[in-house]
Amino acid sequence: MIESLLVANRGEIARRIIRTARRLGIRAIAVHSEADADLPFVTEADEAVCVGPANPAQSYRNVEAILAAAKSTGAQAIHPGYGFLSENADFARTVEAGGLVWVGPGADAITAMGDKINARNLMAAAGVPVAPGTTDPAADVDAAVAAATEIGYPVMVKAAAGGGGMGMGVATDEAGLRTEYDKVRSFAERMFGDGSVLIERYFPRVRHVEVQILGLADGRVVALGERECSVQRRNQKLVEESPSPAVSPELRERILAAAVRAGEAVGYRNAGTVECLLDPATQEFFFLEMNTRLQVEHPVTEYVYGVDLVEEQLRVASGLAPTFDPDALVPRGHAIELRINAEDPKRFLPGPGVIRTWNEPTGEGVRVDSGYVAGNTVTPFYDSLMAKLIVSGSDRSEAVERARAAVAAFEIAGPKCNLPFHAELLENEEFLSGDYDTGIVGRMR
Repeated sequence: MIESLLVANRGEIARRIIRTARRLGIRAIAVHSEADADLPFVTEADEAVCVGPANPAQSYRNVEAILAAAKSTGAQAIHPGYGFLSENADFARTVEAGGLVWVGPGADAITAMGDKINARNLMAAAGVPVAPGTTDPAADVDAAVAAATEIGYPVMVKAAAGGGGMGMGVATDEAGLRTEYDKVRSFAERMFGDGSVLIERYFPRVRHVEVQILGLADGRVVALGERECSVQRRNQKLVEESPSPAVSPELRERILAAAVRAGEAVGYRNAGTVECLLDPATQEFFFLEMNTRLQVEHPVTEYVYGVDLVEEQLRVASGLAPTFDPDALVPRGHAIELRINAEDPKRFLPGPGVIRTWNEPTGEGVRVDSGYVAGNTVTPFYDSLMAKLIVSGSDRSEAVERARAAVAAFEIAGPKCNLPFHAELLENEEFLSGDYDTGIVGRMR
């Protein structure tokens, strides 16, 4: 097993990785920006190194500073968490070229799945269903219009190098497409350094379902169930649950098998997620993208399958067998994750500030993965996620009841907070029925 681990991330995910590392007897090393010096993940690590100022480009995305920290602390491995450098193939290659262990999929798999068009084509060749769309980037707006005419409106305009719900727009006619194409291309060039754009069929009523996969050290790829991620604002997730209320046993068998084929097609190792769109009317599903990293919402899978996915990541990176029997994976119960963000609960605009009160809920089936404590400051430099409230129960009804109680008991004062939104959602008849889609938040507003 790896003996020392540098966590190249911040906040709740860094704290969560450090927790598992220390449980396993692994020396945990944190890197942090000047703005994050007093956060819990820094104080809870065995060692911590400041890698730069608040600006992520000068700290958490500063490859030279992170590698220098690894060298100075004698780190044996690097875990990138999610976001920042987690899906940067060049960083993964540099880490391994420096003689360190990369706790994630290989750089070739990151590269293969990082470009949406290349990923679509690879998945189609592997027999994974893909939505009607372009097989090459739309070279200009006229090419996009021609593609949309063939596919049929409405269409989704997507940045080929995008991710995390960013770089996307919907067009219902040619005029809208011309506007969205320019917006998405410009955004993609600024954010990702790649203005390539693809055009796909847009499904007005669709569910977002994803599958957790794990590529084992022996070469096998296994699926640890699916997660429902349809509660979203601006194409970004707010709530996830497992198993999905929309997935029947027959559909589950098909979608998990497709996810395994997706992983096998790129020789996948370590943890990853195959994201799909599900048409609830036809029960057809289509490949959306593969996230070549640990997902924010991984705890719901941990509850339902009884595994620690960070531990499994470390075991794969160490060349060890998993803690579970890959041939006897059985889901049990139901889990729901609520993302607790420093943002307005109505318009979802960021609201950073000093945390005056922070009291986390406790109780059976309740877990909080948090990045802050009272007295810390939520700054405007990073994502607004403060914590993840995860609840589990023997079934969905029990999980919902525990979620209601936990939301009511969670006390946060100082920054703006979306806890009132979650309280509203947990009383929403559409959500409670389980028959909801990605438009649910819009219908609540």
